[in-house]
Amino acid sequence: MEYIIIRNEKIGEVKAKLLKDKNPNTCEEIWNALPLELNLSRWGEELYGSIRVEIDEENSQLECEVGDIGYWMGGNGFCIFFGKTPASTSGKPKAASAVNIFAKIEDADPKIFTQFSEFKGVVKKGV
Repeated sequence: MEYIIIRNEKIGEVKAKLLKDKNPNTCEEIWNALPLELNLSRWGEELYGSIRVEIDEENSQLECEVGDIGYWMGGNGFCIFFGKTPASTSGKPKAASAVNIFAKIEDADPKIFTQFSEFKGVVKKGV
C-alpha cells in the first residue's frame, strides 16, 4: 500500500502517494475499497464526488495544498485539490468543510485537472 492511480481516458494515469503517517485509517479504508468509480464535479479548482466509503474524521483540516487528495466526511467525498476554491482566503485550496488528506499527487502537475468541469474515471491500487 504505497500509491493510488487516478485513471481517465484524457489524462491517462496520475499517481498519488498515500500519506499513511498522516491519516493511516483513511488510507487503509480507501485502499480496501479500491477500485472505485469516480464521477466528480468541479468547485473552483477542486474536483469532488461521493464514493462508496464511510470514514470517520481523522486529523482533518480545511486548508490544503495543491495536489492534495482528501476524503470529505460531509458527503463521503473523494476530493482532488488543484488550486483555489471559492472558500480560499489565500492562494491555497480550502475545503468547504473538514477533509482527511490521505494522498498527494507526485508524478504530474495537479493543474492537469483544470481541463475538467466534470471528471469521470477510476481510482485503483498502484505499486
